[in-house]
Amino acid sequence: MSAPKLNIDRSALEQLLLSRFFFAPSFGIYDGVKGLYDYGPTGTALQQNIINLWRQHFVVEEDMLEVDCSIITPSKVLETSGHVAKFADWMCRDTGNNEVRRADHLVEEVLAARLVSDELARKLAATSIDGQAPAKAAGKKNKKAPAPTKLEDAVANEYRGILAKIDNYDGDGLGELIVKHDIRNPETGNSVSPPVAFNLMFQTSIGPAGTSKGFLRPETAQGQFMNFARLLEFNNQKMPFASAMVGRSFRNEISPRSGLLRVREFTMAEIEHYVDPTNKDHSRFDEVADIKLPLLTGSMQLAEETVPAVMTIGDAVSQCVIDNKTLGYFMGRIYLFLTAIGIKTDLLRFRQHMRNEMAHYACDCWDAEIYTSYGWIECVGCADRSAYDLRVHSASTKKKLCVREHLAEPLVYEKLVCEPNNKLFGPKLKRAAKPVQEYLESLPVEELAEVKAALAKDGKATVTLTGTAVDGDYEITSDMLTIEYQTKIENTREYTPNVIEPSFGIGRILYALIEHSYSVRAEDEQRGVLSFNTQMSPFKCLILPISGNPSFKPFLQNTARSLRNVGVPARIDDAASVSIGRRYSRNDELGTPFAITFDFMTLKDNTVTLRERDSTKQVRGSLEDIVELVKNLVSGSVTWDDALAKFELVDTTSEADAESATE
Repeated sequence: MSAPKLNIDRSALEQLLLSRFFFAPSFGIYDGVKGLYDYGPTGTALQQNIINLWRQHFVVEEDMLEVDCSIITPSKVLETSGHVAKFADWMCRDTGNNEVRRADHLVEEVLAARLVSDELARKLAATSIDGQAPAKAAGKKNKKAPAPTKLEDAVANEYRGILAKIDNYDGDGLGELIVKHDIRNPETGNSVSPPVAFNLMFQTSIGPAGTSKGFLRPETAQGQFMNFARLLEFNNQKMPFASAMVGRSFRNEISPRSGLLRVREFTMAEIEHYVDPTNKDHSRFDEVADIKLPLLTGSMQLAEETVPAVMTIGDAVSQCVIDNKTLGYFMGRIYLFLTAIGIKTDLLRFRQHMRNEMAHYACDCWDAEIYTSYGWIECVGCADRSAYDLRVHSASTKKKLCVREHLAEPLVYEKLVCEPNNKLFGPKLKRAAKPVQEYLESLPVEELAEVKAALAKDGKATVTLTGTAVDGDYEITSDMLTIEYQTKIENTREYTPNVIEPSFGIGRILYALIEHSYSVRAEDEQRGVLSFNTQMSPFKCLILPISGNPSFKPFLQNTARSLRNVGVPARIDDAASVSIGRRYSRNDELGTPFAITFDFMTLKDNTVTLRERDSTKQVRGSLEDIVELVKNLVSGSVTWDDALAKFELVDTTSEADAESATE
């Protein structure tokens, strides 16, 4: 797999997105707030199209149970889940101006810049050797830029190795890198403080007294786990099954930047697929087994490799590269979804989390990363959360969050069981009696066997309680309880499901799709085009008159209404003061795939032209036929090639000059 390439002028694209109001900084008239964005009509429609396809692809086709849960989450829930203690990034401060930077991003930015400088220095040196004078930088700004600096080969290779596994460094590791490689704030040149952990959740209080602490949810998953028992009952106790949710989440990012890629409020779409921990096969696995995925494994990253290995999902599961079939199945479905909306396959990879970056709840995790002008960006996470969440919430609330499965054949087995002597156990341990008994019953069989052996040998054993109201060491003796194997017969099996979780960052996916869809006209680089497929295009059809003649007005409204009535978003652009070429151009920037134009032929024979955005070719037909054609093109029942074969092609040579005009 070759190195990814995406040649776009980001500044030009950002100007297009702002001028066409895809999105803009929130509260802009008050100078805005970093990490907060408002979506305009175009961006909102694009986001909704992505969500609509996500619902069809996952919720509808997989028969998932969709829910909508509370944003405000009590502190106790997130304390139990581990987010209060562990949901953090590493930050450092500029020692001069106190600016806060995220430590791993700072190291990555500085080392990447040094490698770029090294590459430029080597190119300049090679040019000089060839006998050509290096090109002089033009402009005052370039004169002040530092000269490219060549690195020693060993240093450059070390930098590449660090960048290949940057996500695997903890706070101490990042601190060592900062000191060793003299990492400074590139904007000021100042040194930075050692990294410290910063919790990313927004804290709030619930109610006027301020005594009930809460947080804005950092993910939608916890609300789904809270309702597991109800969802299982709704599903008639059948396993496996999945819940799904689309909603807002909040993370107090240390240094939000890169537009929609790192924000403080964003839309997530998350799936929690509940599965038997002893059987993680999937009934539809064969449908994705032959899909080839570019996989960058944890071991490859530790070996400082950056080029993924391409292999089928079936091979990856059989070779234990991907842990189980259900995880592999959802990775395949994620791939199909991303490519269906328009993500380029050569700019997509799946990267396995390394051990140090694994979330506290996960036992395996892969990120679907999409290449953008900012580099590789995590857009979808697919994690095996094991049974972590359901277990900790069950233990905290004393509520059962488990599945009871009727067995076709009774299960007969030997179990090591504690039998307290109630005449002695309670009176001797008093308030600690129940916690000690619960502790012994919760021990793995190997540890309980060790207690049994100690009682048999010494007549006593010591139990140490922690995390209870009666913490301490307690001595139990052989006359207080017996620990013996007993034969158990069970007609039902009780277990806590494992959870496979695909988690989608909709804003990141949206921005990556925009970059992958962006291009400029070969004949005029000032004319940007967003080549969304028809499912994703915010507006499906442009309707416009060739001039401001009032006779066209009834045609415009009636045609727009007939399209809208069948679910085809249509936009009228009747600004007569603007040339038709400019109107085509600005709607190309909105990604509108088709345009119906009313001209003076329309008034004579009721025919119109239909223009296709990417080729700019036009066909002519009756208004009725063209409207029907647009409906079929949008539904996907016909293609543009079909239209070219059926309808009269219009000679647009005379209009080319008009289209080349830009605003």
